[in-house]
Amino acid sequence: MCAHYESPHDKALLKKHFGIDLPSELARRDVWPGYMSTFIRRHPHADVGDDAVPEREALIGSFGLIPHWSKDDKIARHTYNARIETVAEKPSFRDAWKRGQHCIIPVQSFFEPDWRSGKAVPTCITLTNSEPMGLAGLWAQWRSPAGETVHSFTMLTINADEHPFMRNFHKPQDEKRSVVILPPERYDEWLQASAGESGEFLRAWPAEYMAAQAPQQSGLL
Repeated sequence: MCAHYESPHDKALLKKHFGIDLPSELARRDVWPGYMSTFIRRHPHADVGDDAVPEREALIGSFGLIPHWSKDDKIARHTYNARIETVAEKPSFRDAWKRGQHCIIPVQSFFEPDWRSGKAVPTCITLTNSEPMGLAGLWAQWRSPAGETVHSFTMLTINADEHPFMRNFHKPQDEKRSVVILPPERYDEWLQASAGESGEFLRAWPAEYMAAQAPQQSGLL
């Protein structure tokens, strides 16, 4: 499960790769559950036929989905990953899933523990071409007790027990999981897909295009 990642902050890169401008609000680069960072959703007025309205928009939200019924934002510490096997039934995620509230989470790298040595070795995972990743997620909107509108998001995860690369992480006895990396050419398709169409996007990324290194070697943090 992914609880820690690096959000890209290069404005030119974000514009080129994701076709978005950074939100004006301050987003965290080193992101943990409950931190505020960038996510991308389909613009709510994308269908009005106005060329001035972009297909996608970037917002700042909490890493960890806050469902509309939550009494506070502490739930975000536990809702940062949503398993595709249970996302349609879990109270925290089912509304966003059924409504097709898909989002893309811009990620430069994410971190997982490598236990093959018998100890947890923090490991930085990137793409071999050093391009940013667009991870499949869900977003939600919550109104705080103070009346503030708060956006939030979660990463969707799939089983990775048989994945040649992602099966190397987490404890040997634990199920292996992986985030879902979306092909850039299918970003808009994902953002427009219904719940029933979601499954075709939830695939493992080819192992040969993923790389791992110790955080101190990456120079990212």
